[in-house]
Amino acid sequence: MQAFTLPEFYVPHPARMNPHLEAARAHSMAWAREMGMLDSPSPSGDVVWTEQALAKMDYALLCAHTHPDCDGPSLDLVTDWYVWVFFFDDDFLAQFKYTRDTEGAKAYLDRLELFMTGPGERSPEPANPAEAGLENLWARTIPSMSEAWRRRFVTSTHNLMVESLWELDNIDRGRIANPIEYVQMRRRVGGAPWSANLIEFAVGAEVPDRIAATRPMEVLRDTFADAVHLRNDLFSYQREVREEGENSNAVLVFEKFLDCPTQEAAELTNDLLTSRLQQFENTALVEVPALLAERDVSLPEQIGVGLYVKGLQDWQSGGHEWHTRSSRYMNEGANSGGNGPGLVQRVRQQAPPPFAKVGHLPLPEFRMPYPVRTSPHLAAAREYAPGWAREMGMFEDGGIWDERRMRGIDLPHCAAMIHADSDLEQLKLSSDWLTWGTYGDDYFPLVFGLRRDPVAAKLSSDRLSLFMPLDGEPIPKPSNPVERGLVDLWERTAGGMTPHARAEFRRAVESMTASWVWEVANQAQNRVPDPVDYVEMRRRTFGSDLTKSLARLRLGDVVPPEIYQNRVLFELDTAAQDYAAFANDLFSYQKEIEYEGEVHNLVYVVERFLAVDRIEARDITARLMNARMVQFEQLAEEDLPRMCDDLGLGDDVRAVLIRYADNLKDWMSGILEWHRKCVRYTPEELERVHAPEPPVFSLVPSGIGMSAWRIGSGTR
Repeated sequence: MQAFTLPEFYVPHPARMNPHLEAARAHSMAWAREMGMLDSPSPSGDVVWTEQALAKMDYALLCAHTHPDCDGPSLDLVTDWYVWVFFFDDDFLAQFKYTRDTEGAKAYLDRLELFMTGPGERSPEPANPAEAGLENLWARTIPSMSEAWRRRFVTSTHNLMVESLWELDNIDRGRIANPIEYVQMRRRVGGAPWSANLIEFAVGAEVPDRIAATRPMEVLRDTFADAVHLRNDLFSYQREVREEGENSNAVLVFEKFLDCPTQEAAELTNDLLTSRLQQFENTALVEVPALLAERDVSLPEQIGVGLYVKGLQDWQSGGHEWHTRSSRYMNEGANSGGNGPGLVQRVRQQAPPPFAKVGHLPLPEFRMPYPVRTSPHLAAAREYAPGWAREMGMFEDGGIWDERRMRGIDLPHCAAMIHADSDLEQLKLSSDWLTWGTYGDDYFPLVFGLRRDPVAAKLSSDRLSLFMPLDGEPIPKPSNPVERGLVDLWERTAGGMTPHARAEFRRAVESMTASWVWEVANQAQNRVPDPVDYVEMRRRTFGSDLTKSLARLRLGDVVPPEIYQNRVLFELDTAAQDYAAFANDLFSYQKEIEYEGEVHNLVYVVERFLAVDRIEARDITARLMNARMVQFEQLAEEDLPRMCDDLGLGDDVRAVLIRYADNLKDWMSGILEWHRKCVRYTPEELERVHAPEPPVFSLVPSGIGMSAWRIGSGTR
């Protein structure tokens, strides 16, 4: 009996079939036999795959559906890659997941990596079918692709192999991931980004390297990956959870996190799958064309990007069709899907009329295990801060703030807690960065968001880069408080940096200002963000990347940059960032929804996505926030020391990483305490600041034409 009834799937594009299917079937069976994958015994003595089992799973059918337009030799090669990756998954399960042999798994994966050779490198002699297969595939694939593609493919192949240890560790602990951790870790271990790389090979068109890391292309890849994985989790729940004892499955994650029946968790998983597909569509139709125009991408490259997008769509539809047929999955009652479920999600993504009277949101309990520490220089920083804001023009007639409001926000208090050990000058700089970021975060929605003008917002954001020169380039005359503040802060912060650090820091600032444009664009589309996209962009709108960059600058360059990409540090960062950002969303709910007409608040996003009231949405948000704190504690106390041991890091590097984790503890406790103490979110301050009538705007000449608006007297 199936664990649940499969939901109705949103599949907007019909699946098609490659005419070379039968040839690929014959080829892949012969190739698997040649590599030693058939009748290969596991340590328990059981055979991992037989010829009959491989034929029933039918990976050639998967590839013929997911790559309907490629020629016969390309389909053969792509099919061999999928035979290899599924064999690797099943073989790893048999050898290490059942036996809980973590050390053996690490040694196995370390050696397997040696078969992804770079130019001029040679791999060792293969000792098992997984190694033989990878060596063979690498030699047949890499010569026809660019070096940039090879680097991306190495990363995605590395992730799907090495991050299997995360799954193994969770099984060993009996631990089920929280939903946010699960989605972002499933991308690393699940293999769909790897599939996206193979799509470039199959369609014969690479994504231009200069745009591969931009938000639109990353969102295309991530939404593709999330949809592939969520669909797979629905079809594989019976086998993975009920039969094999796996606990890395979205249905199980939602079942446990929300304490709901399996059927309800399956429906929620399908709702998220639908939402991710619609985020893909919105990105492909709105953001990608704008990116191609902005970056002046050549016509042949534009055609290549179009083929890539079409390849991602084909994979989604073909992958769904294969799941309904393969013996590998629970697919009784499955159908080819349709457009029906998409309508409900589209309605929920459309924002209702703004400025709804929601009232004060009672606050839940917060898990905070770390004490608040405060700099002894707080009083001096408080006296200093208003003068800097006035000098930058933040209190000028028609500005966003007045001095009373700025003093009430009390950003020096926040800086004094998140940088408790800094001297007075460092504290002043931290306070000014917080002041600038908070002012900018208020400025963009009011100046551009209420007018639904993402074009002007983008012009303003792009112009800010001119005030962060990398090599002493001349800068234009600043025309508003945001520009003036950035000029001053950049000179005080970036002057002593290395060129690499300066470039990294500028990217962090640009990431934050570009996220403000994203918010304006959503307002222009009257669109409530998809939950996953919201969480990931919230880290940028909250300024987490900027804060992280400042923290790393204070720690120096003892830690090799690649260490910060390790799963443990990546999760440590994002868990802390989410905790702080969700706290802000809970405190600012009334301010943003009722007084500012905003939709960028997790409580509100959950309300719309799950169709629940604000109290239930509040509780889910708080549960996510506290789950991220529990995860942070485990990472800081257990996983970080173990990572240092595994990587053989020296005492100096280990000490810096421990201090980095301690800084994040101060950051989270300080931000929570600041929200509790400042007046910014109190009903009384909201009544004082916001007049009942809507703001009145008039155009102000500026250096970029439409980058600044005068806010009339009705806004205070």
